[in-house]
Amino acid sequence: MTRTARCVAALTSAVALLTAVACADGSTPAASSAGAIDENAPVTITVGNKPKPDKPADVATFNKKVKEFTDAHPNITVKTTETAWDAQTFQAQVAGGSLPTVMSISFTEPLNMIPNKQLPDITDELKLVDLTKNLNPDTLKMVQDDKGRIYGVPFEAFSVGLAYNRALFKQAGLDPDKPPTTWDEVRQYAKQITQKTGKAGYAQLTKDNTGGWMLTTMTYSMGGSVQSADGKKSTFNDAPTKKALQLLKDMRWTDNTMGTNFLYNQEEVRQDFAAGKIGMVLQAPDAYDMAVKNFGMKPADFGEGALPQDGGPYGTLTGGSIKMINPKSTKNEIVAALKWIKFYEFDKYTNQAVAIQNAKDSIADKSFVGRPGVTPLSQATYDQYNEWRKPYNNVPIQQFQGYIDSTKSLKLLPEPVNKGQEVYALLDPVVQQVLTKKDADIDKLLTDAASKIDARLAR
Repeated sequence: MTRTARCVAALTSAVALLTAVACADGSTPAASSAGAIDENAPVTITVGNKPKPDKPADVATFNKKVKEFTDAHPNITVKTTETAWDAQTFQAQVAGGSLPTVMSISFTEPLNMIPNKQLPDITDELKLVDLTKNLNPDTLKMVQDDKGRIYGVPFEAFSVGLAYNRALFKQAGLDPDKPPTTWDEVRQYAKQITQKTGKAGYAQLTKDNTGGWMLTTMTYSMGGSVQSADGKKSTFNDAPTKKALQLLKDMRWTDNTMGTNFLYNQEEVRQDFAAGKIGMVLQAPDAYDMAVKNFGMKPADFGEGALPQDGGPYGTLTGGSIKMINPKSTKNEIVAALKWIKFYEFDKYTNQAVAIQNAKDSIADKSFVGRPGVTPLSQATYDQYNEWRKPYNNVPIQQFQGYIDSTKSLKLLPEPVNKGQEVYALLDPVVQQVLTKKDADIDKLLTDAASKIDARLAR
């Protein structure tokens, strides 16, 4: 995905308006800021997000990077763990103190963790390892407090578009180079796909917080919001969200174009999409990686268009990942963790030799080079990085053209600023009931959900 500084700027207003909340139950006190930093002292850190054993090529690449890092930093011992962010279990891990020294988490987490003192202040250590030089300052605001102190490192961003199966488009008599750009077109395309192929014309994420996540995305695309700018009150019990749910209800019960599975999480929907069971589904372009590499989808069959709009253009949801450091870490551990983050996530963007070697390594382990993306760096840095890697591109970029074009016309809208994952979780059942109960009362479902969510936001 190509992301511009203009896009990232859309994230900043939400952060500026975040109000501090009282320390939540189970918050972990930050480590003491006292003590001098000794960059040469022996130190051990635990690094999360190690690939699981069922992906041996990814494990081998990860282990290779760990060895390269420790060879370059002999005083740093790196232990690894498969611990990864999961919306259902993350806060329990925070409360239980079971997190590694460094791991990736969603953009939705720091806005609540910073006022709860669940992240350490790493501002001075960032300067020491020179990690902020090429980062977009607007992206950094996602991990800053009202004094500008920094509590995490944004390293990955995305925006949602429409993934579609080009083979099913062709079978249905649709032009695979012209994906739908409005929700009315999505409904019509879904009818045609189902009628001509017998497959689900469209599918919707519905569980593990993804139902609320994609309902929020649809709401944005129809000119609405799910939460006030200050995060104090829900705003989804109005026309745009109701219109989104009514569309899903009509496609499910009137058109019968959504197949038979209405309980999808991210991985499950990608698996069925890759298997040719789904014509269209809301996804960011990185869905290509899992669909092709893990689930065997033919590269020629994957297409990515803009997030459909209704009455817009309004925009699309953006989010991403942040590297967090355990608040119990010592200063030496923080510095070591930041050196790891810089080595593992950012050196490839600023060093031509590393960028090229990274591209070669990606090809060797059957990964991908050149897939469109959104950058948390300056656009100039990202453009230079892509130019270095261009000879190694192995992704059919032209099949992402609808999405690429949309990055110039659609605003990127941030996820809910307050308790975003809890909001998503409480909206999951709303989407599920609309798709599984023919007589589901949308007004009542949203009123009940708003009552529950407002109670959470007020805490």
